[in-house]
Amino acid sequence: MSPQLGKTIFLLGLGLMLLGALLWLGGGSGWFSWFGRLPGDVRVERPGFRLYVPWVSMLLISAVLSLLLALWRRLGG
Repeated sequence: MSPQLGKTIFLLGLGLMLLGALLWLGGGSGWFSWFGRLPGDVRVERPGFRLYVPWVSMLLISAVLSLLLALWRRLGG
């Protein structure tokens, strides 16, 4: 295994930790209150049953990550 791969995995993990901390700390204050409540996110609540499928939110995350990875490949590789 190359040292470059280990460094990349470490940096990705660090970035995910920072993103998680940002979402955790800023979640209640309105920074990301819109996230998970986008039109197209399915939410069904009934007595004794709750279903939540964040289709549009996950699509948005996928698009942003795809753009970031494409930029990373274009600029870094």
